[in-house]
Amino acid sequence: MGEKRRFDPARRRIIVAAGGVAAAIGSGAALADSADSLNLSFPGQKARHHIVYQLNQADHGYQQHILSSVQAMLRRYGSSIHIVVTCFAEGISVVLKKPVRPVAKSIREGVASLHDYGVEFHGCGNTLRTLKLTKTALLPLATYVPMGAADLMELQHKGYAYIAW
Repeated sequence: MGEKRRFDPARRRIIVAAGGVAAAIGSGAALADSADSLNLSFPGQKARHHIVYQLNQADHGYQQHILSSVQAMLRRYGSSIHIVVTCFAEGISVVLKKPVRPVAKSIREGVASLHDYGVEFHGCGNTLRTLKLTKTALLPLATYVPMGAADLMELQHKGYAYIAW
């Protein structure tokens, strides 16, 4: 995970389309649902849907729910959605090179995989300062933001739907 991977929108479309086809094998109704849910767009086309998730807890189950929801949104909306996960407080460890709280290997792998599909992960500067860390402590896949709460607010002002639990 030390290297910064570049998002390839064509890869997301292929994987989402393949998932839709695989799901459709079970029944004709599933095929119709899959075709409706692909929501594919042309390369370079701006996403129609925007969503930001708050990830601020160290609990494994909580983190898994967030990543599962992100994954479900990708399956449902394909390349027509742009997703950001803002990590702060106890949730910052999922985007740290050396987590200050335990992070399951499956969570680390999930974050890397979702990043490969274009999901952005933001790391809070305020939390880093509280932990006496700098932005260099973030994984290369994470984008530094000065303040996680402000990031959530600013993205909402830009039209992002806000998801927290």
